[in-house]
Amino acid sequence: MPATTELLLEIGTEELPYQFVAPGLRALQEGAETLLNDARLTYGGIRTMGTPRRLVLLIEGLARQQASAVKEAMGPSKAVAFDQSGQPTRAAIGFAAGQGVPVEALQVRQTPKGDYLFAIKQEKGQAVTAVLMQALPQLLSKLSFPKAMHWNQTGVRFARPVRWLVALCGGKVLPIQFATIKAGNLSQGHRVLGAKVTGTKGFGVKSIAHYLKEIERHSVIVDQDRRRAMILEQLASLAKSARGHVHQDDELLEQAVYMVEYPHTILGSFKPHYLALPKEILMTSMKEHQGYFSLVDSKGALLPNFLAVTNMKLTNMQLIREGNERVLAARLADAKFFFDEDRKTLLADRVAKQLAVTFHQKLGSLHQKTQRVVAMAAHLAGQLGDDPLIHDCRRAAELSKADLLTGIVGEFPTLQGIMGGEYAQHDGEPAAVSAAIREQYLPRAMEGELPESLAGKVLSLADRLDSIAGFFLVGLVPSGSEDPFALRRHATAIVRILIESRLRLNLAQAVRAAQEGLAQQNVMAALPTGKGGAPDVIGFIFERVRFYGKSAQQLRDDVMEAVLKSADRQSIDLTDLFDKMQSLQQMTRRAEFDPLIVGFKRAHRLTDKEQWDRKPVDSGLFREAAESALHETVQSSHAAYAAAMRGGDYGQALDVLVRMKGPIDEFFNAVMVNADDPSVRGNRLSLLKTVDDLFMSFADFSQIMVQGT
Repeated sequence: MPATTELLLEIGTEELPYQFVAPGLRALQEGAETLLNDARLTYGGIRTMGTPRRLVLLIEGLARQQASAVKEAMGPSKAVAFDQSGQPTRAAIGFAAGQGVPVEALQVRQTPKGDYLFAIKQEKGQAVTAVLMQALPQLLSKLSFPKAMHWNQTGVRFARPVRWLVALCGGKVLPIQFATIKAGNLSQGHRVLGAKVTGTKGFGVKSIAHYLKEIERHSVIVDQDRRRAMILEQLASLAKSARGHVHQDDELLEQAVYMVEYPHTILGSFKPHYLALPKEILMTSMKEHQGYFSLVDSKGALLPNFLAVTNMKLTNMQLIREGNERVLAARLADAKFFFDEDRKTLLADRVAKQLAVTFHQKLGSLHQKTQRVVAMAAHLAGQLGDDPLIHDCRRAAELSKADLLTGIVGEFPTLQGIMGGEYAQHDGEPAAVSAAIREQYLPRAMEGELPESLAGKVLSLADRLDSIAGFFLVGLVPSGSEDPFALRRHATAIVRILIESRLRLNLAQAVRAAQEGLAQQNVMAALPTGKGGAPDVIGFIFERVRFYGKSAQQLRDDVMEAVLKSADRQSIDLTDLFDKMQSLQQMTRRAEFDPLIVGFKRAHRLTDKEQWDRKPVDSGLFREAAESALHETVQSSHAAYAAAMRGGDYGQALDVLVRMKGPIDEFFNAVMVNADDPSVRGNRLSLLKTVDDLFMSFADFSQIMVQGT
């Protein structure tokens, strides 16, 4: 008999929403790994596969038996367990009985609390089938989905009703039960194509290899990676035949992968006159309404064709293609109607109607939101540019939310901003204004593209700063995994725009301006929680700086903390702070850096412990040459350090500090700081305070982690 076996588990369901399949497979694999580890079952490999109708778990190299285990249980103390004659008391006898061991098998062991009784039990491993019979139903019941449903009297919740279960261990059925369904060895093929092979009764399964062979014979490509590869190959082939390229859309590709069991892609077309519409309308209509891929030519222009991934493979696909073309034609006709109607009203004429639209019940109407963004955009533009920029940003902000009242954005909310820019251009607004409106929601994702125009960056920053300041003011702050207003994404976008565009902006001043705008509209603040508004907002943005620095730039946590902790909360320039972080991280790689920090921290601890205020250093009180040498080094370093800091050459500034290592080390080797003479001792602390202040003016080096500190 082979030393290992295999497990096949298939959960057959009604069609799952495509968004549920991939998370369901991840949960299934993670749950299986936890199950096997907790059950002391070794295995070679775990795979999960899935389609809209099934989630499949495949485990190979599975141990046939649990590993044996030794379990220990602590009982009463020795003093309680035995009487004066050394005989076991009722406490010892009861403990032994409860653990299922003889009293004489109990052991006395020393613990931090004294001598206690222990029961040592050898637990022999069970057969894998016995373990799985108990564990698999628990695994199924723990699977969670974004939404779940009840469908029978058992009260079991699952994404969709479970219709069949296959559970085989080593080719033998594990008759587990879940939601009244008893597992067997019968699986189901493709709902339509599979029925042509064996009818609706399904097909028998003997092993993993047999299952994979038979499921494909029944027109199901159960491996999602194979389906993805097939779809990509079909898309590329059909696009080539239409002399175009597939517009890349990873989200749409994942939708296609998890919406079909046997992918077969068709090429369809629509009337060329629809190409007069903005291509974003056409592509969004094809994607969101129908799940179609768009085709573009070599210059990026849209072609009057689409690609649809179907779940059918027929000899003649003409009827399916014509049906898809007919449905799309109706969708595009609706989109054209909305577009034509929207252009009959100027964006500027829609602004007043925003009074009737609530932005948030605690933050007023959409019109009030727009007014705050206008003021915010003007403030930011004033920091970053000249009068023409201020004028463009004000105008863009005035019109920025007007497209939310248009028919096309009502139909396709993802086109907000994009259509605003399109309509602004149609209305004859300046190019800078229409571009800013189009770009205001960029980046749309954590790693999405940034606005290209300066006005677009200003508008994006203004909108996001107002939202963060507003929701913080009314107490709707993200907590844990809850972030219903995407404030973390807004803060990350602010960080990226400022740092990656190298915008020199006083962020603290900008936050205060946002808060003043809210105060002018009499927005009611939430009850105080012990923290002020501005520090909370800045602290929140600093958290996203840490996230961005670590994930995007691989900056060390202690390096970022050192720079952020020393930042002036009244005047914050993220670009400048980030430059400091990168220079400091580069410096940490030098061999002499860690020993330098050891010396600095010694000086810092001494002055911090004494809470020493900076007092003038009196060279006449020096008793050692090392004192004079350190004092001269500090004085001579000031000019070079200050010049480097003024010029933003932080690498050079740090180099000045690094060159102080020798005098600092020599000082601590030769000088006893806590001298008997109070005046000498105070003078030495003042000297160390000059060193501490110089270092701390760059960053809080006490946050840097090095060995020996």
